[in-house]
Amino acid sequence: MRFRTTLILLAVLAGLLALIAVFDKKGEEKKAADEKANTLISVAAADVLKASIVKNGQTLSFERDEAGPWRLTSPLHAAADEYEVNSLIDALASLRIERVVEKDAQDLAAYEIPKTEVSLWLKGQEAPVRLLVGMENPLDKSLFAKRADDPRVVLLSSSLKTTLEKPVFDFRQKDVFKFTAADVTAIRVKAKNVAWQASREEAGWSLETPVAALAVRGTIDSLLDSLSGIRAKAFVAEEKTPASLKAFGLDKAEYEVALSLPATEEEIVFYLHREDDNSYATTSRSTKIVNFEGALLADLDRKVDELREKKVADFYSWNATRIALKRDGVEIAAIKEGSGGAEKWVLDDPAKEEANRDLVEDFLRKIENLSAVGFIDVPGPFAAYGLDPGAEIRIRVKDQQDPAKEIVILVGREDAEKKEVVVKSPGLDYLFRVDSYFVRDWPKEKKDWKAAAPTTEEGKTDKK
Repeated sequence: MRFRTTLILLAVLAGLLALIAVFDKKGEEKKAADEKANTLISVAAADVLKASIVKNGQTLSFERDEAGPWRLTSPLHAAADEYEVNSLIDALASLRIERVVEKDAQDLAAYEIPKTEVSLWLKGQEAPVRLLVGMENPLDKSLFAKRADDPRVVLLSSSLKTTLEKPVFDFRQKDVFKFTAADVTAIRVKAKNVAWQASREEAGWSLETPVAALAVRGTIDSLLDSLSGIRAKAFVAEEKTPASLKAFGLDKAEYEVALSLPATEEEIVFYLHREDDNSYATTSRSTKIVNFEGALLADLDRKVDELREKKVADFYSWNATRIALKRDGVEIAAIKEGSGGAEKWVLDDPAKEEANRDLVEDFLRKIENLSAVGFIDVPGPFAAYGLDPGAEIRIRVKDQQDPAKEIVILVGREDAEKKEVVVKSPGLDYLFRVDSYFVRDWPKEKKDWKAAAPTTEEGKTDKK
């Protein structure tokens, strides 16, 4: 009896599940039907390979290969702005109906259809999906529209008007002079009052003319990024001709920047000119002349001294693991021991007495921040600056790329009146003139850097 009851209950349950499945399927079908009824166009944006907008007798069209970037093909041939074109395609690939006006419209002229015609060519389909757009609804600014293969006239969101009315310029690639800044190995700049040349070395950029010197880290790379990122505010000439070059002052450009790119075995020359509040640019490998904006020309106006590296030593004081000073026959050295919060400095001698951490690290920070107030580019005999032999600072630094990295600085005689001292970094032919304040903190003997002895509870020094 119980077994029979169980079978009956199972049969009832199966029937209920089947009924639920039927209702679910019908619900999904109704949802899909409603969605279709409320959507005028619903295609995958990734499947669109070509699009055109025809309005007022002018055609705006784009094309791409399946894996390639968008190209503007009408009213001119040019590289397209990927973001802008993709945004347009996304908007057109999914158009929801605000309201159905007529289910089977006969008089399209009443809605001024078609004022604008949009066509989307999809992958694997020869015939395009065509959208016919009419006038604006005066009540809510929505647009009357009709799909070519659909009898209905519907209203579409007012936001579509903004999308369809964007000018050609919005869809053009603006950074037309792009190159890879990291590939540049040399740069030559010629401006109205400035001329210099620099080359990239393993440690960074070095000026070659008018003076051989290290360049400020990041400055030339930043300049290259600005050049590569020039964005057109307007395309003032599609074809570079003697007449167009003269019209925008580029026949006698105020600025000329030549870049060497060995990877592509070429040299790019930028020609830039400023006329009133407008800046114009073209390059040796471009046919276009653009009007651009930005601080690039101000950067090119920088004097050579502004490009020179003024820091005497390139290191971070907290990475120092040893410092050694030598002056007037006295040698003092301290070494860092321990790690993390347990770090301490000890005098680097057999006794290994603890050093005054504050004094050692304060001195290191002063050396880290040493900056030139001037340069001696063609020095005479070193003895004239107190550098023969002079004092010496050696700082060993923890560096992953160079485990044996050591900073060496030679210190000359102080000019007491100017409060300056001449220093030299080995490997550089020129000398730095720096503020001499750090010399006054130079320890005269080891005990000057020795840590103070601990005190007892009575405040007396514990001499154990």
